[in-house]
Amino acid sequence: MSETPRVTPTPPAEPQPAGTRPALSAIDILAFLCELFAFATLAFWGFSAWPLPWNIVAGIGAPVIAILLWALFVSPRAVLAVHPFVRAVVELLVYAAATIAWWSMGQAWIGLGFAVIAVTVGVLAGRRRFT
Repeated sequence: MSETPRVTPTPPAEPQPAGTRPALSAIDILAFLCELFAFATLAFWGFSAWPLPWNIVAGIGAPVIAILLWALFVSPRAVLAVHPFVRAVVELLVYAAATIAWWSMGQAWIGLGFAVIAVTVGVLAGRRRFT
């Protein structure tokens, strides 16, 4: 008789229950805070940088457009699945809009600080998506 190794079958891995996902990390929380800061910046810029009839339009319209772009392309449950490069470009455009808004209000240091933090967090979060 031939000698065959004994193999004990192992049960398949249990699938994760529906609706669960990995735990949030510090990078995820920082990325979320950068998003919120960018949207709040665009609203503040719209309400403060324009005269009365246009400040309402810009104060509501700028963050709404940014949130729509974010929901369509960048969010974890994005409506449109796009290449990661397109996702990064849209994310960078939202952050750049917030940075330019601070610069146009005469607060270049706040804009520069936000840009450095947002791009750093975006790069770290983007690299985590590929691993």
